[in-house]
Amino acid sequence: MSETDKTLARLRDQIDDVDGQLIKLLKRRNELTGQVGEVKSQTGMPIYVPSRESEMIAVRRHQAESIGLSADLAEDVIRRIIRDSYRSQHSNYRCINPNIEKVVIIGGGGALGKLFVQLFEQSEYKVCVLEKDDWQRSDEIFANAGLVIVAVPIKLTSSVIQGLNSLPPDCVLSDITSVKNEPLEAMLAVHKGPVVGLHPMFGPDSPGMIKQVVVVCHGRFEAQYAWLIDQMRTWGAVIHESSSKEHDSAMAFIQVMRHFSTFVYGQHLKEEDPNLESLLMFSSPIYRLELAMVGRLFAQEPSLYADIIFNNAESLALLKRFHLRFGQALQLVESEDKAEFVLQFNQTKQWFGGYAKQCLMDSKQLLLKADDSQLLRKTKISSDGQ
Repeated sequence: MSETDKTLARLRDQIDDVDGQLIKLLKRRNELTGQVGEVKSQTGMPIYVPSRESEMIAVRRHQAESIGLSADLAEDVIRRIIRDSYRSQHSNYRCINPNIEKVVIIGGGGALGKLFVQLFEQSEYKVCVLEKDDWQRSDEIFANAGLVIVAVPIKLTSSVIQGLNSLPPDCVLSDITSVKNEPLEAMLAVHKGPVVGLHPMFGPDSPGMIKQVVVVCHGRFEAQYAWLIDQMRTWGAVIHESSSKEHDSAMAFIQVMRHFSTFVYGQHLKEEDPNLESLLMFSSPIYRLELAMVGRLFAQEPSLYADIIFNNAESLALLKRFHLRFGQALQLVESEDKAEFVLQFNQTKQWFGGYAKQCLMDSKQLLLKADDSQLLRKTKISSDGQ
């Protein structure tokens, strides 16, 4: 073995020793955050406290800079550790309203419904699930319920709500679909008690509500369901209040247009039939991320996206306008009018303002992670082929 090899071996042994110490320290930190979670569950403190997280990151960035270490590296590591610590803290949560005798989740056997069942049970509420085969005894299930949540597919939501004619008068009625105006109006019409519309802005694959946004559309008797909003905050949710019409208008842009565009792009790839592995090989990190978002859509349940696109009242008109503008942009390419393209580009850039620059900065971190993932994937493919 050459002197260079011996030096490298000695240095690598020292690195392995430091890495081993890091693992032990992470284990110790995880134990401490678990104890923090126990304290929070007893006091009802929320798992996610933005000010505390910001303070921790700022302190560690300053510490890193003071000893000549990259502050960005320190922040990346701390953020990843914090994200994992949230998960170690959320095995149990405080029950904000122990006077609630029963929580009924209609469709609690579905993907998102199951998540809500789990969260309420972790807060020690009695939870009952009502599925379509249970309707013959729905009166029995609804008896003494303090909260009923409708968690069925969008296309069924209004019809299910219209059948809720035996709820306790003071029961809180809510839904968790991604369309809000029609369900909220249906709930207000069928139930004279407290009503609130909710839209969890995350999928059923989320490990919980920590740092997740839940949109709240107020209906009736807000004071009587304030405990539910507080309960979600205890679970770590970030609450955003909105009118149902404002929500649905925003969702037409955020969900409908994006999902439909992704659907069309995927369909186009299928019809053109390029070699997918070749596309990935020639893609830079940003294009791999974009392609990953297309693949993510087609890995999920098609009826969910069909409901989102087809059940928003603003969908068709918005998509027609998008189709018109796509055609107008295509005409610029066909006529080779680069000057007009640049003009429109700059006008749109001005509309985005400082947000565009912020996106550029934020995306750099995503691209670094995507690049690391791609390298790991290539390495795995290479090792599997040996």
